[in-house]
Amino acid sequence: MNEIYKTDALIAEDIDAYLETHQHKTMLRFITCGSVDDGKSTLIGRLLYDSKMIFEDQLAALENDSKRVGTQGENIDFALLVDGLAAEREQGITIDVAYRFFATEKRKFIVADTPGHEQYTRNMVTGASTADLAVILIDARKGVLTQTRRHSYLAHLLGLRHIVLAVNKMDLVGYDREVFDRIVTEYRAFAESIGIVDFTAIPISGLAGDNIASPGAAMDWYDGPTLLAHLEAVELDQSADQRKPFRLPVQWVNRPNLDFRGFSGTIAAGQIHPGDEVRVLPSGKTSRVAKIVSFDGELDRAVAGQAVTLCLADEIDCSRGQVITAANSPVEVADQFEASLIWMDEEDMVPGRAYWLKIGAQTVSATVAHPKYQTNVNTMEHLAAKTLDLNAIGVAVVTTDRDIPFAPYAESRDLGGFILIDKLTNRTVGAGLIHFALRRASNIHWQATDISRDHHASLKNQQPKVLWMTGLSGSGKSTIANLVEKKLARMNRHTFLLDGDNVRHGLNKDLGFTDADRVENIRRVGEVAKLMTDAGLIVITAFISPFRSEREMVRAMMQPGEFVEIFIDTPLEEAEKRDVKGLYAKARAGELKNFTGIDSPYEPPEAPQIRIDTTSVSAEEAAEQIIAKLIP
Repeated sequence: MNEIYKTDALIAEDIDAYLETHQHKTMLRFITCGSVDDGKSTLIGRLLYDSKMIFEDQLAALENDSKRVGTQGENIDFALLVDGLAAEREQGITIDVAYRFFATEKRKFIVADTPGHEQYTRNMVTGASTADLAVILIDARKGVLTQTRRHSYLAHLLGLRHIVLAVNKMDLVGYDREVFDRIVTEYRAFAESIGIVDFTAIPISGLAGDNIASPGAAMDWYDGPTLLAHLEAVELDQSADQRKPFRLPVQWVNRPNLDFRGFSGTIAAGQIHPGDEVRVLPSGKTSRVAKIVSFDGELDRAVAGQAVTLCLADEIDCSRGQVITAANSPVEVADQFEASLIWMDEEDMVPGRAYWLKIGAQTVSATVAHPKYQTNVNTMEHLAAKTLDLNAIGVAVVTTDRDIPFAPYAESRDLGGFILIDKLTNRTVGAGLIHFALRRASNIHWQATDISRDHHASLKNQQPKVLWMTGLSGSGKSTIANLVEKKLARMNRHTFLLDGDNVRHGLNKDLGFTDADRVENIRRVGEVAKLMTDAGLIVITAFISPFRSEREMVRAMMQPGEFVEIFIDTPLEEAEKRDVKGLYAKARAGELKNFTGIDSPYEPPEAPQIRIDTTSVSAEEAAEQIIAKLIP
């Protein structure tokens, strides 16, 4: 505590000197996690109280106003600090990750207080993704729980190599050493099974303050460091990133005038000097650094963690999301990866569905294959899985729609970690950590051909199109599609009709009717339709295609304007009346599972190019309407 008073005295004597000293302290980012009611918020309140915390915004006020901070301990109300998340208590909910800022004589700290509830595991991942250390709390009365194991596994997976096992509420078990030793032994066995080779175990009482900032008199059997002392002493190799090869993910292109063109971002690794040779990925173009510009002017050197703008000697193509690297040590470029996935959404992952994948400053479309396995966080057993549900952790192959520069997560958080975003709702649904690129991603290359798609189309004297008819079973899609093709054939148009039932006899005979199989069914049909448009054909399809995201996936495969969504709009009641195949009756009787409109959803188009109301027009009239809109 003497060090705290030294800090207070320096503030009182010379605020400028204090601010200068404070500015050059090392920063430790850590996360508190564990199960529900393990005492995370109380622990943080005690840390702030016992360290006579100084928030960053208070420091800014001191710098601006040159005001002095009182040194009396009573100026800080422990109850107020503990109630930092009072809004959560009032509403009876957990809101999100709560960040707290404080400092001691030796170091500055940012602590992320993450929720303990299982459904908020995604919040723990958010906090851990930028942390250096994890404080994993255990209630001494409860011991090691499933959430303890999950958070430990995630902390290790996310690259945190400093782990503190804080056995809390020792006051409620009479400060019993045997309880502490038993918990540490059990945790050590689990930790070793997941690859955690070292951790620091500390018995504490967040409420009473034992072993937080000062030793607990009731635990004289413990001779290790207090929690705060350990946090101050943890060695961080903050120069490690500087020793790596240079990497700069480009966040934006800066061109205020014709005489200046710079590529801005935060250096993820390495260092750079004017004159250094660099390579831009994924294009592979090389150049030389002409100058380095920062907020403070031109620099002779920039290192990992600095936000800079690089001006290159040559006018080469480089845009947001690309990566500037050392010319002789570039990162890999690929479009298929094996990755660990942490699923964060209440809706299960759908293999084959297109999601937005955000990695660094780049966002691309991506699909996830069926998981290779899911990890049981209690036993570390690899389990077979068809999908991943909320909080599930698994390994799967991820495929992007274009090559992207990356590094394995073990080498770079910035270039190896990504998030998955639902294309329709914009919810973040998953987080991923890249292991490696698949060999086929680098061994298979697109073969250029001399006869282009434009040539194929010109020979047929037509514009390629995909007429994508969607609607419930029994809506009349196949009948209308057949009539449209016949009319186009009479007009000497070159067409091909892909019907939902027909492709399931051959191309897709291996697929069922689960959500994942429906997605894969449409993906394959979309790829076939794309090849046919490359051949210059007008492709007509008749598929229920119940999910908007998959219809948008197919649209994205095509050239702009070639995909025409046609909604064959028939109410469920009318479709059931027709029920030519007797499928609705079987579904109502429970004999047919996953039937669209009954026990599987149908998402109607929100803005189709053509809408056909089959309750007011005949199939013949519907076909005429479609032809009239396509060929004025």
